[in-house]
Amino acid sequence: MLHLIPAPLHRALLRLAHRLRKRWRRLAKRETAGVSVIAVDDAGRVFLVRHGYGSGRWSLPGGGLGRAEDPQACAQREIREELGCALEQLTLAARFDEVLDGAPHRAFVFTARFAAEPRVDGREVIDGGWFALDALPGELISFARYRLEVAFPDR
Repeated sequence: MLHLIPAPLHRALLRLAHRLRKRWRRLAKRETAGVSVIAVDDAGRVFLVRHGYGSGRWSLPGGGLGRAEDPQACAQREIREELGCALEQLTLAARFDEVLDGAPHRAFVFTARFAAEPRVDGREVIDGGWFALDALPGELISFARYRLEVAFPDR
């Protein structure tokens, strides 16, 4: 149904929702959880995205974990929503607690392979691409850089 909203309006609504969610986290301080997916190709490159909300910097695909949602199911759902494909060889690489927007957050970091070529939707995700681990973009968001370091400590 969201595809019926014109893409520019959809992106504007996502930016507004993102700002409101950050403020709510700071005020409520309620624990949240989310997943990040590090998709790797045969050349050892990782797939990064730029979301249409937030800082606009490069990041990992992923998103918030629903109440009682399994983290692996969440990772599959988020990739299907953001990039229109399924995941294969989904493996939990790390789980840790952090502070996100002033509130406690549990992070689940997965490595995987795409079952098909990812497609940027132009709404939630405005750009995507493959990057070698030794040639990551300078405008990579810090929490994504940390997740890559945790998943690939020997790089």
